[in-house]
Amino acid sequence: MSVNSRNIKHSASVIFFHGSGDTGPNVLEWVRFLLGRNMEFSHIKVIYPTAPLQKYTPLNGELSTVWFDRRSVNIAAQETKKSMSQCYEIVHQLIQEEVAQGIPLNRIIVGGFSMGGALALHTGYHLNTGLAGVFAHSSFLNRQSVVYESLETRPPNSVQLPELRMFHGERDTLVPIEWGQESFESLQKLGVTGTFKPLKNTLHELKKSSLIEIEQWILEKLPPLESDVQNKL
Repeated sequence: MSVNSRNIKHSASVIFFHGSGDTGPNVLEWVRFLLGRNMEFSHIKVIYPTAPLQKYTPLNGELSTVWFDRRSVNIAAQETKKSMSQCYEIVHQLIQEEVAQGIPLNRIIVGGFSMGGALALHTGYHLNTGLAGVFAHSSFLNRQSVVYESLETRPPNSVQLPELRMFHGERDTLVPIEWGQESFESLQKLGVTGTFKPLKNTLHELKKSSLIEIEQWILEKLPPLESDVQNKL
């Protein structure tokens, strides 16, 4: 796991999940390359965890660093529930580590690229709906996703759902933008608020412009607390 922060004391956290076959340190370097600097905030810890090495069906069962297994990379495929449940344990541990350091759920944002974005959607709308926000870049949910089931069966007086930011390349050939748009619209129908932004001339990739937008949005959702200002004085 890679973490970057200007100081040890923080009042909020962001967990950034990488895509399939990648690692936390690699996506940190990718973000740094695009921005020309770290995605860094004086009062927010940014965490780049790495998925476990496991068999991945779309690669003919070869080992890969993936958050969960998939029958295929297709919006119509069924989710692999056993693999997802194992992945949820990792997510719970990551979030609980932050809570144990005094960070409330409503001061935590989760997000990610590709498969990592899908995991962020599961985290925010199936596991922990009390988070501050969710972002997903070049991602989608399966049509029969457990996420939709969770949202459909939410009790009337539940905590407010996290705000969503989705970005997707118009020229993405690995995950068609139509899959991302469909997922966003399905979430909207179930009460999720947010935005879906198509990115022109963009393949299956992160972009500097979208990362800057994500940074600005993170600061809006997780502004410094009075204690953060006092710590600087």
